[in-house]
Amino acid sequence: MIGTIELLLGLVLAVAGLALLARKLQIAYPIPLVIGGLLLGFFPGLPVLRLDPDLVFILFLPPLLYTAAFFTPWRDFHANIAPILRLAIGLVLFSTVAVAWFAHQFMGFPLAAAFVLGAINSPPDAVAATAITQGLRVPRWIVTVLDGESLVNDAASLTTYRFAVVATVTGAFSLAEASVRFVIAVTGGIIVGLLMGWLASSVQRRLDDPPVQTTLSLLTPYITYLAAERIHFSGVLAVVIAGLYVGWRAPEVLTARMRLVAYAVWSMVVFLLNGFIFILLGLQLPEVVHGISRHSLGGAVWLAVLVVGLLIAVRFLWFFASFYIRRAISRVTRRRSPERSLRHLVLMSWAGMRGVDSLAAALALPLVTRSGAPFPDRAMIVFLTFSVILATLVLQGLTLSPIIRWLRIVDDSSLEEEERQARLKANQAGLAKLAEVAKLRHVEEGLVGRLRAEYEDRIQQLAAPEPGTGPTKLSLYSPEYEKLLREILGVERKTILQLRNERAINDQVLRRIQRDIDLAEARLQQGEAD
Repeated sequence: MIGTIELLLGLVLAVAGLALLARKLQIAYPIPLVIGGLLLGFFPGLPVLRLDPDLVFILFLPPLLYTAAFFTPWRDFHANIAPILRLAIGLVLFSTVAVAWFAHQFMGFPLAAAFVLGAINSPPDAVAATAITQGLRVPRWIVTVLDGESLVNDAASLTTYRFAVVATVTGAFSLAEASVRFVIAVTGGIIVGLLMGWLASSVQRRLDDPPVQTTLSLLTPYITYLAAERIHFSGVLAVVIAGLYVGWRAPEVLTARMRLVAYAVWSMVVFLLNGFIFILLGLQLPEVVHGISRHSLGGAVWLAVLVVGLLIAVRFLWFFASFYIRRAISRVTRRRSPERSLRHLVLMSWAGMRGVDSLAAALALPLVTRSGAPFPDRAMIVFLTFSVILATLVLQGLTLSPIIRWLRIVDDSSLEEEERQARLKANQAGLAKLAEVAKLRHVEEGLVGRLRAEYEDRIQQLAAPEPGTGPTKLSLYSPEYEKLLREILGVERKTILQLRNERAINDQVLRRIQRDIDLAEARLQQGEAD
């Protein structure tokens, strides 16, 4: 029997290996992680790993949602807030009702349990969406809408889920009460998120100790989530709002030392949490299949196919109906609406990946109702949810890139152009400041000349490309400069290593000098567009 320590170490190794495989295959890493987890689930001698819902909602989701919100561009999020809210609230509720109707009419689910199934499977997952869309070469507004939808939609889906569970357990439901509580949960979540975001930013502004600040930044999403949930507000929405707020303020309140340390730490934390959450998702297959032992597996699979097809069809229907309705309204009101190609709608309709938060919600269902009877169709709800996640994550995730090529959707390069313009203006301002300082006070001419030459070289590289030449790789330095500097840095590294090996310097001195060389090389790499 494999011990706990060996199992954890094996999972970490599996996460690293499958992530490398994903990079090699040029696919989003959640896909091989889930498939790898599925295969590991049948490994002989491996203990059964049950995914604890509390572990997902408290340990995994807050930091992952917070990070996704932190790095969401607020300007683009605000500009697309209308379509984001239409999807996060309108489409979620529409999908919930559609699945509930289908499960009640054709699968024999009690109405309340049918709404539970619909609420669990209606929202695309923020973690899956961010992990898969970050590598897509498509117009930025599409990524913003998809990521924004998945960040905000949990407020609607989880609130609906909780009321449906209560109705199933108690046999009572009040639409008026549910509506009021929904508004309170959303409003309260926004308020708590803003308050915690402001508090976190205020504390960070007054500190200059990267280890302490990084620790506080890691605690922020957990404190925010627990504070909101303790007073029965939306913890998910609170974390998202706090992440958006702190992400907007971070460039002003964080020091350079803090950013260098914290971003590296957060990058590792997010990678490990994502890796564990997706591989644990795949490991649930044996337990999920065992739960429906009293049902026909073939019949359960057929029902899963129908539910997956219904969710995909509902998403397509919502996107295209919304498109034609808005276009008709704009013709009547003579107001211009944003141009959206039908090809873009097809892509966004297909990009509705579900994730681990849906499975956690399914696993968190009570075992019995208040009367002591088993929770209606609980095992089937868990199986259908797992099937929806697997189908949307693997099938849609793997086919997104081919569909993008088939639809001939290309990146608008707006991000690269904005970066080029911003870097150009910043360097021009720096060069102007250099000239001003050189005139106002005595500065060594050689020093001014060195800085002027460096800035002029950057400005020349950042100048607009000639018309018709197409997009070019963004770089702060000329190719000759980069090649020469890399060679020089390589010689510096060999020299200090030789000095260490000859016992002329100790390892502490080596690491100090090596860090400066690493930062110089990292600056060259940072100047290149991804």
